[in-house]
Amino acid sequence: MTKYKIGYTTGVFDLFHIGHLNLLRRAKEQCDYLIVGVSSDELVSYKNKRAVIPFVERIQIVQAIKYVDEAVPQYNMDKMEAWKKYQFNAIFVGDDWKNTERWNRFEQEFAKIGVDIVYFPYTRNISSTLLNETLLKLRAEK
Repeated sequence: MTKYKIGYTTGVFDLFHIGHLNLLRRAKEQCDYLIVGVSSDELVSYKNKRAVIPFVERIQIVQAIKYVDEAVPQYNMDKMEAWKKYQFNAIFVGDDWKNTERWNRFEQEFAKIGVDIVYFPYTRNISSTLLNETLLKLRAEK
């Protein structure tokens, strides 16, 4: 039985890997309808990097995942703006964000409107950044 009617999560989802899949699976287990915000190429620059896979392909990949009911573009980091548009009951995020200044602020804002923030265990030892660095090293070894 699901706990929430509508859930929401976001990510870059570059070089899609098991950590991404774990997040989406766990989120879908908690809600009837899962909306996933995929960061635009412009927004990825907040991490001071560039996505390897273009946005139009990343959003298609995310939409094809069986746990995802709807994939939408994410143009900014304003989660309250997303809530106004999608009216989700819970937002799902990796626990690597827990107790950060940004997410502490989100917790306060969402508590006022009855939206839960659910933190899932971060999949250790895997990230798109790590994959990209490994690929670059492998290319350099040739």
